Amino acid sequence: ARVFLTSPAGARTATVMPRRAAVIVSAATAETPKKKGESKGFVEEMRFVAMRLHTRDQAREGEKEVKQPEEKAVTKWDPSVEGYLKFLVDSKLVYDTLEKIVQEAPHPSYAEFRNTGLERSASLAEDLEWFKEQGYTIPEPSSPGLTYAQYLKELSVKDPQAFICHFYNIYFAHSAGGRMIGKKVAEKLLNNKALEFYKWDDDLPRLLQNVRDKLNKVAEPWSREEKDHCLEETEKSFKLSGEILRLILS
Repeated sequence: ARVFLTSPAGARTATVMPRRAAVIVSAATAETPKKKGESKGFVEEMRFVAMRLHTRDQAREGEKEVKQPEEKAVTKWDPSVEGYLKFLVDSKLVYDTLEKIVQEAPHPSYAEFRNTGLERSASLAEDLEWFKEQGYTIPEPSSPGLTYAQYLKELSVKDPQAFICHFYNIYFAHSAGGRMIGKKVAEKLLNNKALEFYKWDDDLPRLLQNVRDKLNKVAEPWSREEKDHCLEETEKSFKLSGEILRLILS
């Protein structure tokens, strides 16, 4: 079929594209659908994946079925001081490891995360000293903490995208659900004493936003494949952190 684009005298013609062909071309040139949260930056993608791995007891956006004791709402926990000390000791080992890696920066991008104000190692050292002064015996690090620390060391050298996933999830989980756990455990075991682990020297939302900006900056040059690889590590991060969290209930 032909239609005149000008008057017949101009004799210029064009072929009308059949409707079916037009639909095919349109589909082929459409943009690839964006990942959930992608338009807001890579941290939002990480947050979305992490939220899905929570249970509904833990987060409103959670989708995971409750299978482990630590996945129940913290109000249903029955913690012990001995278990809590194991958790604090293993957590300190993980933060010691993270903070040493960031200082040494085997990948230059890690240097972005020095002195963010989110560091927890020194605070945990103060808390463990307080428990010692109360007459408690401080245990040695146990298998969950040792395993996670070793894994972080290996990742930090060979797999920066996966390492960044763990960095994000460890610090941001502690600033959110971790604080709620600390408050509930303090109510049940410590006569409401607030530990240094749950205090920051500056405005926490401001510190978190600063680290979000740095994470987005570091991830900006990554390919889509590298970003997806980082997101895929979230489940491993939750598994290893969950094993340390479970110590509170041991």
